[in-house]
Amino acid sequence: MTIRLYDTSARQIRDFAPLTPGCVSIYLCGATVQAAPHIGHIRSGLNFDIMRRWFAYRGYDVTFIRNVTDIDDKIIKKAADQNRPWWSIGYENERAFNDAYDALGCLPPTYEPRATGHITEMVEMMRGLIERGHAYEAEGNVYFDVRSLPGYLSLSNQDLDELRQPSGEGETGKRDPRDFAMWKAAKPGEPSWETPWGRGRPGWHLECSAMAHKYLGEEFDVHGGGIDLIFPHHENEIAQAKGFGDAFARYWVHNAWVTMSGEKMSKSLGNSVLVSEMVKKWRPVVLRYYLGTPHYRSTIEYSEESLREAESAYARIEGFVQRVTELAGHSVEPAAEVPPAFAEAMDDDLGVPQALAVVHTTVRQGNSALAADDKEAAVGRLAEVRAMLGVLGLDPLAPQWAGEQEQGEDLRHVVDGLVRLVLDQREAARARKDWATADAIRDELGRSGLVIEDSPQGPRWSLGSR
Repeated sequence: MTIRLYDTSARQIRDFAPLTPGCVSIYLCGATVQAAPHIGHIRSGLNFDIMRRWFAYRGYDVTFIRNVTDIDDKIIKKAADQNRPWWSIGYENERAFNDAYDALGCLPPTYEPRATGHITEMVEMMRGLIERGHAYEAEGNVYFDVRSLPGYLSLSNQDLDELRQPSGEGETGKRDPRDFAMWKAAKPGEPSWETPWGRGRPGWHLECSAMAHKYLGEEFDVHGGGIDLIFPHHENEIAQAKGFGDAFARYWVHNAWVTMSGEKMSKSLGNSVLVSEMVKKWRPVVLRYYLGTPHYRSTIEYSEESLREAESAYARIEGFVQRVTELAGHSVEPAAEVPPAFAEAMDDDLGVPQALAVVHTTVRQGNSALAADDKEAAVGRLAEVRAMLGVLGLDPLAPQWAGEQEQGEDLRHVVDGLVRLVLDQREAARARKDWATADAIRDELGRSGLVIEDSPQGPRWSLGSR
C-alpha cells in the first residue's frame, strides 16, 4: 500500500509520491528558543520523528531538517528584561530543547540550522524578491507585497480583502497594512546585520524560506509544523519561496495542539508543562507514549489521569517483553517486517492509534502463548512487537530505554527480595486453602502499586499505575 498523508494545502489525504524516487525530504519548523520547551512544543518533534521512522522503515533515504529560530522579538525582549545578551537566551533554550528531544527518544535531524547562521541566504532571497517586484524597501525595512503574488492565502484559505496581518513594533513605511516584514530596521541596542538596505535583523518568515532553500533546494517533499503555524508563518513562507521562483513544498502536514482546559498549551496563558519538570515525575518513555500515540491531527487534552493510563498501557507491553526475554534466555531480535495490519494503519496517514491496537493485540496473543507454555509462539510475538515498537520509538529493549531499566536494576533486586517474601506467605496461605489471607495479601500489594500475576512458572509482580 502507498503511504498516504493529509495535505493541508489540498484539504484531503493524498497518495505520497516523492520528488526523487527512494528519497524523502522533510522540513520541520523547529524551536523558537525564547524559553524552555513544554510538552506542547515537543509533540511536533515526536510526531515528525514517527513520520521519519516510518518513511525509513518503508525503505526511503530521509533527509530531515529541523531549524532553530534563535532571533526574534520575544528573544530580544526577554534579553532586555533579564539584562542578558540575546544569544545567551537563545543558546540556553536551544540546549533545553535538544535535551527534551533526546530525553523523549527523537532521532537527531540530518541538519539543524540556526537562523542567525543564514543571513547571507536571506539577503540573497530579499534581493531576488525585490528584483522580481514582490518586495520593497521602506525606511530600512523590507516588506513582501502580498498583492503581487496570485494564490497568496491558498494554504489558509483566507480572503485577502478580509486579511488582518500581524505586525510588530517599528514596521513603518508599508504600502499596504497587509504586507509583511521580511527584514526589520535596526533599533538602538538590538542585534543587527548589515544589508544593502541598512542594518537590521530578519523577520521570522524569511528565516525558514531561506533555510529550506539552502538545505532542500527549490522543491522538496514535506513541510511540517503545528496547526498554529499555517497562518501567518507557513502562508508567508510560501509567498516568499514562490516569489523567489521555488516550487517549495509538495505536501503540507500539520500536527494538532496539546491543550489544557480546552486551550492551546502556551507560556502566555501560563498553562505550560515543562518537559524538564515532567521527566522528573514520569519516565520519558511514558511521556513519549502519551504524546506520540494519539493521531497527529487529534488534539491531546492534558491530564494526569491520561498520563497514568499511558503508564499502565506501556507497563503491560514492558511486562510481556520482560517475561519472554527471561523465558528465551536472551534478547529476541525484532522481526524483519511488521504485521500487515500495523503497516496498513501506518500507511494510512500515520494511523498510530490503529497501529498501536495491533501492538496490544499481539501482546495479548503473546501472553496467551506464555500461559499455554508455548515458548516458540511467545518468542514470535515478541519479535513482531519489537519491530512495531521500533517504528514508534518505544521498544523497551532499545538502548534509549533499556538504560532506564538498568538505572533502577539494583533497587529492583532489593524490592524483588522483599516482595518475594510476601508472595511466599501468599503461596503458603493458598496451599492451606486460606483464600481470605491470600486475597488480602494480593490486595495489599495492589494498594502499594504492584500488580501480581499467577503464571505456570509461579507468581510474578510488576509495577502498576500510580
